[in-house]
Amino acid sequence: MLSNQTVWLYSSRIPAGFPSPAEAFAEKSLNLQDLAVVNPAATYFLEVSGESMIGAGILPGDIVVVDRSLPPQAGDIVVAEVMGEFTLKSLAFEGDRPLLVPANPAYPVLRPTAEQGLCLWGVVRGVYRQLK
Repeated sequence: MLSNQTVWLYSSRIPAGFPSPAEAFAEKSLNLQDLAVVNPAATYFLEVSGESMIGAGILPGDIVVVDRSLPPQAGDIVVAEVMGEFTLKSLAFEGDRPLLVPANPAYPVLRPTAEQGLCLWGVVRGVYRQLK
């Protein structure tokens, strides 16, 4: 869980390519809870297991920030329930039929039927990964 502690947000961006001099001043403060959570009453966090979303940059052990207040749209990564089982997949449509698409070719696309049931439990807003 993110704390309510405020940290500094620097005005310069960090290049992920070649090194460059960094500006040594903070522009404003940033509360990580405020960054990750837009609607606290509708937000929850889940730890990811499995490798079906590695192509989307979501790895086992990552924490996803899920917002239940966002209307799911095609292309969104969603928390879905099919036959009582939860999964994290991208939402797509085949006509008006919803599909749950993994971001790893080793996993199948899920095509839930009306009998199986599909319940969407929220849209992923962000991912947190601890490196050390």
